[in-house]
Amino acid sequence: MKFCFDLFPVILFFLTFKFYDIFIATAVAIAATIAQIGWLWFRQHQIEKLMWINLAIIVIFGGATLLVQDEMFIKWKPTVLYWLIASVLLVSSLVLRRNLVEIMLEKQMSLPAAIWNKLNLSWVVFFLFMGVINLYVAFSFSVDTWVTFKLFGATGIMLVFIILQVMILGKYLEQAPEKILAAYEQDNLSEKIDNKPGKEQ
Repeated sequence: MKFCFDLFPVILFFLTFKFYDIFIATAVAIAATIAQIGWLWFRQHQIEKLMWINLAIIVIFGGATLLVQDEMFIKWKPTVLYWLIASVLLVSSLVLRRNLVEIMLEKQMSLPAAIWNKLNLSWVVFFLFMGVINLYVAFSFSVDTWVTFKLFGATGIMLVFIILQVMILGKYLEQAPEKILAAYEQDNLSEKIDNKPGKEQ
């Protein structure tokens, strides 16, 4: 459900383009993104930083597209977002010594530090690659092809990448419950020893 909700502006962009044109579709995408954030704020009173960034980028590049009636700006929007995410992941890791991928996923899996670093780097490379692919499709093919790729192609590549990562990290996901259980049993054992009758306090 969340996946479809996240794609809501892109789906409306695609459908509107099929019935009208790129400019009306751009206006609808901007409105849909604003509505999406408004709904989340109404329900949760909390918005992820990435959604604010996405809103700012689509307002700037979508607004430029509408202002000068040039589709080039909206075509650049996905690439700017992809490259910005890649830059944040890379700078946070190298400069701030904070692995953002680890921070987001550490509750779901337990990985060695070296694997977390490789995982973070793999996402950096992936988003850089996605930015290049978007530009290639946007400026090498028709607008219709690019709009279709934006919904189906980019989403499909993302899903394949995630599935491959889950397969590669599968053994760590399997080991995580065992580590949690072992830690729980160790805590229980320590508590029993501490509470053993006759033990000095």
